[in-house]
Amino acid sequence: MTQLQWSLQTFRNLLKTCVAQRHLSKGKCLHALYLQSLVPISTYLSNHFILLYSKCGCLTAAHHVFNQTQYPNVFSFNVLISAYTKESRLNIAHQLFDQIPQPDSVSYNTLISAYAVFGETEQALLLFNDMRKKGFEMDGYTLSGIISSSCNKVRLVKQLHCFAVCGGFDSYTSVNNSLLTYYSKNGFLDEAKIIFSEMGDVRDEVSWNSMIVAYGQHRKGLEALSLYQEMVRMGLDVDMYTLASVLTAFTCLEDIVGGVQFHAKLIKSGFHQNSHVGSGLIDLYAKCSGGMRDCRKVFEEIPWPDLVLWNTMISGYSQNEEFSGEALDCFRKMQQVGYRPDDCSFVCVISACSNLSSPSRGKQIHALTIKTEIPSNHISVNNSLVAMYSKSGNLKDSRRIFDRMPEYNTVSLNSMIAGYAQHGIEMESLRLFEWMLETNIPPSNITFISVLSACAHTGKVVEGQKYFSMMKERFGIEPEAEHYTCMIDLLGRAGKLAEAERLIETMPFIPSSITWSSLLGASRKHGNMELAVKAANQLLQLEPSNATPYVMLANMYSSAGKWEEVAAIRKLMRDRGVKKKPGCSWIELNKRTHVFVAEDSSHPLVKEIHEYLAEIMRKMRQAGYVPDVRCALVKDDEIEHGEKEMRLVYHSEKLAVAFGLLSTKDGEPILVVKNLRICGDCHNAFKFISAITEREITVRDAHRFHCFKDGQCSCVDYW
Repeated sequence: MTQLQWSLQTFRNLLKTCVAQRHLSKGKCLHALYLQSLVPISTYLSNHFILLYSKCGCLTAAHHVFNQTQYPNVFSFNVLISAYTKESRLNIAHQLFDQIPQPDSVSYNTLISAYAVFGETEQALLLFNDMRKKGFEMDGYTLSGIISSSCNKVRLVKQLHCFAVCGGFDSYTSVNNSLLTYYSKNGFLDEAKIIFSEMGDVRDEVSWNSMIVAYGQHRKGLEALSLYQEMVRMGLDVDMYTLASVLTAFTCLEDIVGGVQFHAKLIKSGFHQNSHVGSGLIDLYAKCSGGMRDCRKVFEEIPWPDLVLWNTMISGYSQNEEFSGEALDCFRKMQQVGYRPDDCSFVCVISACSNLSSPSRGKQIHALTIKTEIPSNHISVNNSLVAMYSKSGNLKDSRRIFDRMPEYNTVSLNSMIAGYAQHGIEMESLRLFEWMLETNIPPSNITFISVLSACAHTGKVVEGQKYFSMMKERFGIEPEAEHYTCMIDLLGRAGKLAEAERLIETMPFIPSSITWSSLLGASRKHGNMELAVKAANQLLQLEPSNATPYVMLANMYSSAGKWEEVAAIRKLMRDRGVKKKPGCSWIELNKRTHVFVAEDSSHPLVKEIHEYLAEIMRKMRQAGYVPDVRCALVKDDEIEHGEKEMRLVYHSEKLAVAFGLLSTKDGEPILVVKNLRICGDCHNAFKFISAITEREITVRDAHRFHCFKDGQCSCVDYW
């Protein structure tokens, strides 16, 4: 071997070492040394320099070497294409692909996989079809990529599944894993189980993880935990994806005790500091413990939180309504540390804005989705915006976004149907549902909850019974406890209390507190004291610290003048330490939220508010308004009749409405939110106020929206 040959061989070995170890500084030195030799750079060395710079994230340098290569081969192109796809720069990657004189299967597979990651199904299919036309021999990686890119195209995936079986590609573990992952994510649990069982001994960790995830997503927590235990017994490697899937199983079982024990195991193994596992822990605590203190502790123990972890934290806050403000703070902090929000970030933070009923914050987030170039056709973001605007009392903008969506899914329709139902516009709600059936968009169990609620809020008993039967007979959806509760609410509101009670006794579920609360509310509305006492006692057994049954019974007794019973209930509350949730109302003006409680005197404009109420009350009386002093809930001999009326004047929702009318321009609609059910006297008063002021006044209480306009309410007094 000559000296030159020896030197060249040594140089190649050194360069290979730099590539393997991603040693950028040494690689640059070798590159400089070779350029100084003035020897024309070979394609072989050129490819290694491209590979070195690509692996070290120096794409500009890699592309420069590529441009300097006199005769780049397909390997040169493939390395650079792979580098650009990893940087999410698919346009440049595809341009390079088009320049290859003779692309090979690696070229196709690299680009197909990249399009799969970004859900670009059409582009992936075009490449796949081109590959077949040109007679390229496909392998498992090709098919895995195209299956992964197929998103919600069930028919296509089933065709690809047949193609894989016919072509013998089902022997590839990667193909089976792609099919298993697809079926599990899209609700086809039986198909996923078949694939998993038929894989036999070729199953790898990805297969086991996918199946555990599938069980978790379908709320089959016990099956998921059983698989995990079997996986451990077999000695298979357990990674962060396995552990996160197990946490999902505990979450769907609502097993906080088991989850905490598993958390302890994660701490011992050091996995508790992993972002992916941390996301599972935060989700567990947010959904099962109801508090965010443990979630924050988990988050703070992770040294390098990624975007997914931030999103999970925001989601945890938004799932617990009292922490919705913290969700917005978390979203801002995420941006401050340098993360750019993605579609999941926006869905979570928009949900928090929905809970707050904050029109200004919701519009700010909507504007931010446009500025950050989230695709205007992103269906999940649009779905959350539809829900947010309707929950903020703005059905017009909600419908505008819905109508502009290029495509709909079940969630889109559910959000719009629920919006109309909450606002008491049942005709539009049911019309949308019928259109949903006509266009073959499959309804879900959530769809029927919204539809049955729309019927309940408007007294459409016959229609509600029809839709309840339709669930199982036409769509094979077994009614759940929530659907029975909707039916009990429907029958109870319509005065069919005996039928509602009979349904509770015959339904295949143990009645929940919500079920008894619905019957209690209906009994109160129709003055059935005996049934109200029964429902209240059942509710107290389930939730002895819940103030609702005490308060509702006390209100019924006070309305009937049974003051001894009222006193007994109030004493029972004191003895048990049960406190009534204080009623409060709030209104957002100029990006600031103003909160009021009954007889509030703390607001800076309290004098002006009281003067305005006195004047508007005078005009209301002239128009025929008579205060309903029964809503004052005090004995006749305790205070004067006039004082009862004054107490009604200073209810929190009246104070908030008066402030809103004082602080906005004539003709401008206002939205007030109340944490409890709206008072009957206030409901009547707002009809008069809307007519006198010629304003649209919307009140969102704990149950629904009331839109007052021209002396009428959208609920048509059926609430």
